[in-house]
Amino acid sequence: MEQNTNQPQAEIESFTLDHDAVKAPYVRLIDTTKGPKGDIISNFDVRLTQPNEEFIDTASLHTLEHLLAKYLRPQIEGYIDCSPYGCRTGFHLLVWNELSSQDAAKALKQALEQTLKTSWDEVPGTKRKECGNYKDHSLEGAKRWAAKILEQGISADAFHHIPV
Repeated sequence: MEQNTNQPQAEIESFTLDHDAVKAPYVRLIDTTKGPKGDIISNFDVRLTQPNEEFIDTASLHTLEHLLAKYLRPQIEGYIDCSPYGCRTGFHLLVWNELSSQDAAKALKQALEQTLKTSWDEVPGTKRKECGNYKDHSLEGAKRWAAKILEQGISADAFHHIPV
């Protein structure tokens, strides 16, 4: 299919980020967008592993996705979604209104601490009727990654690792 070169190309922020310069784990505010009715959405880069050096296996990442949805939602007013990156190094976190990277990092830290205490029965969306790939989960793996990330500390600065 031929690309229409008459239309301007959209700049995708994550493809302009120097992935070698960042120091994971961190939470970084990508931007805030104001909608036509004045609503604001904050978009965060929640980077759990160092890009191009480590990535989270799909079963562990899948379980982390479900647990972050469970544990971030009550902590962050206006929580919309926390979706995994295809590169499996972290998540996009979307929130109504403005939220600081510092507050988002603290909420992530608390969610990962809760993950360590979670039993299999407490993981939401693990049954066939609830999940599109219900067999691809690993609570053990999610806990291993949560412990590793907590041990490293989560920064609110993508370029200078200063844990919150």
